[in-house]
Amino acid sequence: MSGIRSICVYCGASGGLDRRYLDCAAETGRAAAERGWRVIFGGGHVGLMGAMADAALAAGGTVEGVIPQALMDRELGHAGVTRLHVVSSMHARKEKMFDLSDAFLALPGGIGTLDETIEVLTWKQLGFHDKPIAILDLGGYWAPLFGLIDTVIARGFAPASTAKLYHVAPTVEAAFAALARAPTSALHPDSARF
Repeated sequence: MSGIRSICVYCGASGGLDRRYLDCAAETGRAAAERGWRVIFGGGHVGLMGAMADAALAAGGTVEGVIPQALMDRELGHAGVTRLHVVSSMHARKEKMFDLSDAFLALPGGIGTLDETIEVLTWKQLGFHDKPIAILDLGGYWAPLFGLIDTVIARGFAPASTAKLYHVAPTVEAAFAALARAPTSALHPDSARF
């Protein structure tokens, strides 16, 4: 049985050009709620973030958003979540999301999603945490990132083990299954203090 109680979902504040992205986000929210996993996300009510949060809430899940004050001022915060943490900066947002989460799942998204995903991978590579990470590669969305990581390894800038920092999954169900299989020894509430 999984020791995961909360999952951080990184995803876009846009819906993208393919309806499958929004559908995937909604499926992610429902899947988390069905497992009783609290959802931690970027706190927005738009795009994939909004679709994922709305679906989790509709399925009876607990959803906590973390959003910088500057984005709240632009009326982008999700007013319907279980709890909305308003923080001072993007840096504070990422740290708070990390602290609240037992595992991480990256869905399609923009530069912000890419930044969050790379950062949590970097922290894991440096040994600051050992929480499980899954990347949902819907329709090959993340293939360019995997290719870049392969290049980084091939050119000698990272060890081959870098590609084992995360699980690649083609579907929501596969992503949740990979995270649930992760060793529970990886789940330490105070595993990283930066």
